[in-house]
Amino acid sequence: MQEKLILKKNPDMVSRVIDDETILMPLYKTSDEINCIYALNKVASCVWGLIDGRRELGEIKEEILKVFDTTPKEVDKEMRGFLRDLKEIKAIKEG
Repeated sequence: MQEKLILKKNPDMVSRVIDDETILMPLYKTSDEINCIYALNKVASCVWGLIDGRRELGEIKEEILKVFDTTPKEVDKEMRGFLRDLKEIKAIKEG
């Protein structure tokens, strides 16, 4: 994981917290284009909330380690996969 990397959220991705679960949905011009809604688990929701276009990934990782009972190795693994998924759905970009 690139600790110094800063990510920004795509403004065309809407997020809402419903019953402690974060939902992501891309904005589209027509309902025919809507094909995905993404539900994030608690850790992923926390990571999503910390992506603000200013924090480095290393800072986000440190926050996750403070909040959740996990190891740095596990956080690296999970964040790498989650960030890859967010890039794939165009929810984030390098800032």
